[in-house]
Amino acid sequence: MPSTVGKVIRCKAAVAWEAGKPLVIEEVEVAPPQAMEVRVKIIVTALCHTDVYFWEAKGQTPVFPRIFGHEAAGIVESVGEGVTELKPGDHVLPVFTGECKECRHCKSEESNMCDLLRINTDRGVMLHDGKSRFSINGKPIYHFVGTSTFSEYSVIHVGCLAKINPAAPMDKVCILSCGVSTGLGATLNVAKPPRGSTVAIFGLGAVGLSAAEGARIAGASRIIGVDLNPKRFDEAKKFGVTEFVNPKDHHKPVQEVLTEMTDGGVDRSVECTGSINAMISAFECVHDGWGVAVLVGVPNKDDAFKTHPMNFLNEKTLKGTFFGNYKPRTDLPNVVEMYMRKELELEKFITHEVGLSDINKAFDYMLKGESLRCIIRTDG
Repeated sequence: MPSTVGKVIRCKAAVAWEAGKPLVIEEVEVAPPQAMEVRVKIIVTALCHTDVYFWEAKGQTPVFPRIFGHEAAGIVESVGEGVTELKPGDHVLPVFTGECKECRHCKSEESNMCDLLRINTDRGVMLHDGKSRFSINGKPIYHFVGTSTFSEYSVIHVGCLAKINPAAPMDKVCILSCGVSTGLGATLNVAKPPRGSTVAIFGLGAVGLSAAEGARIAGASRIIGVDLNPKRFDEAKKFGVTEFVNPKDHHKPVQEVLTEMTDGGVDRSVECTGSINAMISAFECVHDGWGVAVLVGVPNKDDAFKTHPMNFLNEKTLKGTFFGNYKPRTDLPNVVEMYMRKELELEKFITHEVGLSDINKAFDYMLKGESLRCIIRTDG
C-alpha cells in the first residue's frame, strides 16, 4: 500500500454546510500535519450533545461549513515537525481540550485548563498557521474544537491527543474523550465521596449517569437521581442509582425533599444539567459541616447563582469542574486502564451504532431523547 505521509489524503467526511441542516457525506481533502500536529485515521466516533448544540447554532457563533465530532478513537497516520511523543501506528483519543505541558495550568497539579489548548468553540482553524487542514475543491471546511472526528481522517494538535493502550477496544473507550470522563471525574476527582456516603446526582443524561458511575465506583451507599423525566429512572439503575426524585412530584423545593430524605442533607451532590435552579438546589441540599456540591453543567450566559451566605458559613462547600479535572494526555490513559481492569463499565452507555453514511440517524436518536451514546463507525 503506497505511503500517504506528506501527501494530501482524500477521504469521506460528514460536512455540516448550514446550521441545523442534515450533514452531507462529501469527499474532502485532508492536508498533511504541520508543526506540532498529527494526522489521525479515525476508526470510530460518537455523537455528543455538544455537537448537536453547535450544529443547531442557536445563540452560538455560526461557523460553517464545518466538520463536527469530538468523541473518538483513532490511529496515528503521520506526525508533523516537532512531534516526539507520538508515532504512526499509536492508538489515540482526540480530546476537545488539550495539555501543552508547558503553561502554568499544565505544570500545576490542581488544574487542567491549559492556556494554549483550552476549548475554543469559535475557532475553526489550526493554531500553527490559522488555516484549516480540510478542503473541498480548494474551499476550506472548518474544524470543530480542534478535533473534527466526523471524518475518516483528521488533523489534530499533538496536545489534544491521549496515547492509549492498543489493546483497548476503540468502539468502547472512544466515549471517554468527553462526556463520560466529565461526569466520572466530577465525582471521583472533585466530589470525592467517602465509601458509604450519600450522593445526589442532578440530571440523568450521559454526563449525570457517568457521575453516578463514579459514585458507584467510590462505594457510595445511596445514590439519589434527580430528574424531571421519569423515563430515565429505569435506565439509571444500571449505573448504581438507588433512589429517584422528580421535583415535579413535590410541592416544596427539591433541596428540602432531599434534606428530609437524608437526615440533614446529602454528603455529596453533582449537578449535570446546566439549570441554574438545579445548581442552587444541588448546593443547598448538601449537609452542613462536610457537604460538597460540584457543578458540571454549563449555565446560560445571563444566569446568576443566588444563595444565602450562611450556607457557606455553615461549612457547605461549592466547587466547579471542567472535564472532570482530568488532564487529557496525562490522565485519560489511566481512565482507559480502569475500563481494561473492569472497574469502569462503558458498554451500558452505548445505546446505538451506525455507519458514517447514516450519521444523521445518530442526530435523530439524540434529538428524540432515545440515545445516551450512538457509536459511528468511520472505517466502514
